[in-house]
Amino acid sequence: MAYHKFSVEAGDADARLDQYLTKPTGLSRNRVQKLLSEGAIRVDGSTCHKNHRVRIGEVIEVEIPEPQAAQPEPQDIPVEILYEDEYLAVISKPAGLVVHPAPGHPDGTLVNALLFSIEDLAGVGGVMRPGIIHRLDRDTSGLMVVAKNDRALSRLQEMVKERELKRIYLALVYGIPATRFGTIDAPIGRDSRNRKKMAVRAEGSRAALTHFEVLRQFGEASLLQVELITGRTHQIRVHLAYIGHPVVGDPEYGVRGSLEKKLGIERQFLHAFRISFTHPVSGLEMTFEDALPADLEEALGKLEES
Repeated sequence: MAYHKFSVEAGDADARLDQYLTKPTGLSRNRVQKLLSEGAIRVDGSTCHKNHRVRIGEVIEVEIPEPQAAQPEPQDIPVEILYEDEYLAVISKPAGLVVHPAPGHPDGTLVNALLFSIEDLAGVGGVMRPGIIHRLDRDTSGLMVVAKNDRALSRLQEMVKERELKRIYLALVYGIPATRFGTIDAPIGRDSRNRKKMAVRAEGSRAALTHFEVLRQFGEASLLQVELITGRTHQIRVHLAYIGHPVVGDPEYGVRGSLEKKLGIERQFLHAFRISFTHPVSGLEMTFEDALPADLEEALGKLEES
C-alpha cells in the first residue's frame, strides 16, 4: 500500500479536494473519488466529501491500495448453490469467506469459488466482482443472490436500489430491547477515528434504516429477526451496537464478554436466513431460507439449556 501526505499551500487553497489531489498523486478524479468513498483519504485526520474545499495548512493523507490481479482465478472452494437457472443463482455463503478480492485478500474469496462452480460468470458486471449484487461480511453467513448475465444483473441491482429485494437476518444480541418491534433510523459513515470501521454520525454519512423483531429472550441475550432496508457497510452490526445491543461475538462493534466463551462462539452471530425477490426475467416471486449453520445452532442450544 502506498502512503502519501500533503500540506495545502496558498496557491492551492479553495480547490475541490478531488481536483486538488489529482496532481500530486497522479490519479484520475474518478480514482480519487473512489478512494474518498472508501475512507482512504483523510483531511486533518478525518474523512471528507469530494466537494470539500481545501484550506491552507490542511494535512491530507492518502492510502492507495496495491493494484489487484486483472482477473480472479477459479478456485475449488466449497460453496452451496441452493438454486440456479440461466439468469441467476442463490447461494449459501459460509462464514470466514470474503466476498470478492481486495487488498489483503487477493484470492480464496467467494468470487473465486463462484467462478469455479458457475459457468460463464466471468465478466458479468465487472472483472473483480462478477455477478455480485450485494455483499455479506466475511464472518456473516447466509444467503446471497448472484447474477449470471448483465440483463439479470441490471434488474437485480435496481431491485436493491429500490428496496425491492428483501433480506432478513437472525442476530443474537446482548441484552433485551425495550420493545418487541423496533426501527433504527440513523445515518452511517466512516468512523472518524478508525477508517476501517463504520459509525453512526451526522457528517459524511448516508441514510440507513433497519427493522427488528425480538423472537426469543434468554435473560442475558435476545434472538432478533432483522430486516435490512438499506445496505450500508456493517449496517446491522453498527445499528444494533448503537442502540446498546451489539451482536454477540462481534469483534469490532461488540463487547467480547463471557457469553462468547460460554457459547463457544468465534465469530459474530449474524446469519442471512431469508431472501425474497421477483425473478428479474420470469417475474415469479421467489423466497429462499437458509437454516442456521451448525456453530450458531449449537450456541443457541447452549443458551436454551442454561
